[in-house]
Amino acid sequence: MDFVTNQEVIQAARKILNQDIWDYLSGGAESETTMRRNRMGFDYLALRPRICVDVSKIDTSTMFLGKKLRIPVMLAPMGSLQSITPEGGVAVAKAAAQFGSINFVSSVTQPTLEEIAASTNGPKIFQLYIRGGLDWCKEQVDRALKAGYMALCLTVDTAHYSRRERQMMNRWLPPSKRVETNTRIYQAMLTWELMAAIRKHAGIPLILKGVATAEDAKIAVDHGVEVIYISNHGGRQLDHGRGTIDIVPEVVEAVKGKADVVLDGGVTRGTDVLKALALGCKAVTIGKLQGWGLAAGADAGVVRVLEILEEELTIDMGLLGVTNVSQINASHVCQSYPVSFPHEMSAFPYMPGGQLR
Repeated sequence: MDFVTNQEVIQAARKILNQDIWDYLSGGAESETTMRRNRMGFDYLALRPRICVDVSKIDTSTMFLGKKLRIPVMLAPMGSLQSITPEGGVAVAKAAAQFGSINFVSSVTQPTLEEIAASTNGPKIFQLYIRGGLDWCKEQVDRALKAGYMALCLTVDTAHYSRRERQMMNRWLPPSKRVETNTRIYQAMLTWELMAAIRKHAGIPLILKGVATAEDAKIAVDHGVEVIYISNHGGRQLDHGRGTIDIVPEVVEAVKGKADVVLDGGVTRGTDVLKALALGCKAVTIGKLQGWGLAAGADAGVVRVLEILEEELTIDMGLLGVTNVSQINASHVCQSYPVSFPHEMSAFPYMPGGQLR
């Protein structure tokens, strides 16, 4: 595809998506303060470049749970992908396999986890929402194991479905919520004990998604969780929370190298990836940006989003004075201030036509 910037991808997505799907994808909870803070957190960090380093060759790759990533960017689990493109999760799996990334497959997207797994040979991670008791959970995990998923991701920040006011004012619900009856109550009943039982049964690496404090990160590591996934659901759950990048330092300190740390929320630029790595993350994941790419061009649109991030990251690493992602550390970032009032789209200040809504 001929997009030259990711803001062009977003523009194309806005033209294609109807208002209901646009608001579902691009909005947050209540006042959307948490969503804005996701972006604001990145905007308040500045980079400290080093000079006179041979940066003629740049390696953007990294390893995650034994699998090679072309760049430290994965595709976050997203529900109701079939509302964005007919292929749904298959399109995302194709994009991940073509580019050289890993996609998280949501348990509330279509087609089935088996169909998505069979669509490509690339590595995939299954994300589980709790919609039943332990026996039900074991059945879902067994399906994922049989389908060949490399790891299990358990989302823990959705005990109650938030008030997403853009959707509410449209009188619209995503397909995944329309079909649910009273099974969501099981998500509210999720405990550390149930998490431990699920992990024991799975026998593959467990990723805990939705961690927002050092206290919970430490408990997770004490339970043997292999990956701490810092997330506030893209600002779509608890409002007035912190931006995810602001949470990273305390979580990294709490886990003390016993688990990998990843995050999502507000990532739209190669420089965002640099900042997350500098603070101690192994990789980041993209949700909204993934969805915009999917809307703009199905799997090819997502591939182009990743290619643009790769181009930015390569240039940014060279200008920062590093040749390998392992060289990026805390000395490369410092607190600063944004050049304009930060908002959820502040990474793309030149969007024609004013606000996208």
